[in-house]
Amino acid sequence: MVFSSALIGLREGLEAALVVSILVAFLVKTDRRHALRYVWPGVAAAVLLSIAVGAILTYSTAQLSFEHQELLGGSLSIVAVGFVTAMIFWMRKASRHIAAELRGKMENALNVGPAAVLLLSFLAVGREGLETAVFFYSAVQTAQSDTIKPLIGFVVGIVLAVALAYLLYRGAVRFDLAKFFTITGVLLVFVAAGVLGYGLHDLQEAGFLPGLTTLAFDASTVLPETSWYGALLKGVLNYSQQTTVLQAIAWVAYVVIVLPLFLKPTKKTVPAPAAAAVKE
Repeated sequence: MVFSSALIGLREGLEAALVVSILVAFLVKTDRRHALRYVWPGVAAAVLLSIAVGAILTYSTAQLSFEHQELLGGSLSIVAVGFVTAMIFWMRKASRHIAAELRGKMENALNVGPAAVLLLSFLAVGREGLETAVFFYSAVQTAQSDTIKPLIGFVVGIVLAVALAYLLYRGAVRFDLAKFFTITGVLLVFVAAGVLGYGLHDLQEAGFLPGLTTLAFDASTVLPETSWYGALLKGVLNYSQQTTVLQAIAWVAYVVIVLPLFLKPTKKTVPAPAAAAVKE
């Protein structure tokens, strides 16, 4: 689960960090550095809220019965899949004009006052943070017995995201962000498909959905999750050695529908270089 959690942290963290970089660069370039004092509290509040939500979701469910834990975990996994699906499609569409949109919102917020600047910063980062908290909770549930590995992966991804955003802001590195988001989006489609399967399995274990004992396959003898290759598949693709028919159908259907839609070519406008957008 280290890989999938790191991917979540990297993708969501970089989006949030780029948002902050764009806002900061705009204020610096327009010689309104005084407004930075309102940006940072908004960002900090969004980060703290996200951590609080993630902690509450992860640790408060211990007081619930097994059936209620599975029902909550399965429901939130499906919500997380909805979040990540919307996120990858939104970034695919918005990556070309997100900088101009954020600069326009910041200009309006500056005209309103300090509270508006703080609120804009909070909302811009908070959305990514809440999505990450729900998806991280689902990753922890998928890991089942070991909750430290998803946390390690998530922290590694966040650290990499912040470092990349800083280097982009300083102009130390340049790369095609659109291509980066496309590649990570493809990987997240497979991660989300696995989370969807686990979510449905949790709902089956809670008795909310039927078919818990109707298996599509049982690979526990030839491809056990305890083996290094089974653990690798579990960490990358959320592989389950005992997969129900409902899980298998959901996994295949999600990938077959979402992946072609995500990779479908879009009409090209005249975009500014994605890496340069942070500096503008």
